[in-house]
Amino acid sequence: MWEDAQAPLPLDDRGLAYGDGLFETVLVRDGRPLLWEAHLARLARGCERLGFAMPEGLEALPAQAGVGLKVLKLIVTRGGGGRGYLAPETPSPRLRWQLSDFVPRPERWSGVRARHCALRLGIQPALAGLKHLNRLENVLARGEWSDPAIAEGLLCDSDGRLVEATCMNLVWRRGGRLETPDLSRCGVAGTLLAELGARHPIHRVRVGPEVLEEAEAVWLLNSVQGVWPLVRLDAADGRCLKRWSPGAVLGELPALAHPLLGYPAP
Repeated sequence: MWEDAQAPLPLDDRGLAYGDGLFETVLVRDGRPLLWEAHLARLARGCERLGFAMPEGLEALPAQAGVGLKVLKLIVTRGGGGRGYLAPETPSPRLRWQLSDFVPRPERWSGVRARHCALRLGIQPALAGLKHLNRLENVLARGEWSDPAIAEGLLCDSDGRLVEATCMNLVWRRGGRLETPDLSRCGVAGTLLAELGARHPIHRVRVGPEVLEEAEAVWLLNSVQGVWPLVRLDAADGRCLKRWSPGAVLGELPALAHPLLGYPAP
């Protein structure tokens, strides 16, 4: 039996104490969740890997959004119990959810500026791809800049391999083909990236950040914001590493992605 999803979260909850849980952020348009099956599939993979049950009754939640554009946030934790880090033999997972109004930023669909982050992501294949609640690395990375002109920060792993942005995936075109970082060792396997990869070849590669300076176009993307073309890339110390013209980076990826989210194609 699932608890009331709006009930206060107890202080002994393992998601609160240890980040022992998962979350999803789903774009909902007029009560219809976008990329819903992909979100449910990722949540199911995460529950299976962490070893507790998938929530029931999720299908009824998006309809409560009503008219307009909303973001549905789902949080699933293992619940309480256990001794220290040792999880209970029979978990009692908790589901919490929230619907929030959302206004996209279409000016970013024309091009954004990003920077490399100094922070390096830890390599942990057991958690790679999951949208788990342990996001302190992303919090620290996002704290590296305050300039509102910089839309995102790009992250490498501890071996210096390119992984993702702080809250978005990364795709670029190099030599005429689309590429994205290999996420088998760390990073979040985004639902929009997965849907695009099912429709168009996107090659997963293990490369350093210098590859972006060789790219003809670079895009940042997630299932809420859509696709942001990159028009300027800075080093962590603020030096400009490369610029792209807006005409060069709009290209094929926004045209493929935005209809999936109900956004206008460029």
